[in-house]
Amino acid sequence: MAWDVLSIIGTIAFAVSGAIVAMEEEYDLFGVYLLGIVTAFGGGAIRNLLIGVPVSALWEQEMMFQIALFAITAVFLFPNNLLKHWHRWGNFFDAIGLSAFAIQGALFAVNLGLPISAIVVAAVLTGSGGGIVRDVLAKRKPLVLRNEVYAVWAVITGLVIGFGIAKDDISLYVVFVLTTTLRVVSYLYKWRLPFRSIRGTEKAV
Repeated sequence: MAWDVLSIIGTIAFAVSGAIVAMEEEYDLFGVYLLGIVTAFGGGAIRNLLIGVPVSALWEQEMMFQIALFAITAVFLFPNNLLKHWHRWGNFFDAIGLSAFAIQGALFAVNLGLPISAIVVAAVLTGSGGGIVRDVLAKRKPLVLRNEVYAVWAVITGLVIGFGIAKDDISLYVVFVLTTTLRVVSYLYKWRLPFRSIRGTEKAV
């Protein structure tokens, strides 16, 4: 039950995210649908490649593709006066997609009997892979590669599920809510990971 619900939530959230980014970049109708689909399913495709599952398994998710197409169409037809507020709540959709797909990716790896390292990788790639592809196609710096706290929440989610702390549906929903909340809070309060810049050094030389 949790698997299906989180799959639907993640698909809608990332499809909407991709479509709106495409409209922000003034892509045409084809570009909007392409970016929405790639964002919704890109993470799963990358995950499958790395853990040895045929990428063709994605084509078995006919219902998810229909849901993604419906969500993208709804966003494209949405009134412009509402879409202009995307920057206020757009990161919320991204947080939902990250959380839902990180859990889904971790569960996928657990069901395959993979080690904890593979479970964490599956959580990170499924949760952030689609967003990375979206940002690259939109010529933006991917969120996961910034000093912003983003993929860390997917790592923690993978560890929680990999070590069996969350197993039943209720605990998985709790993890989903907590991960989403932490991602939103980290964005609002601008939490950052340590980083170093060599730009000043280059200028000095």
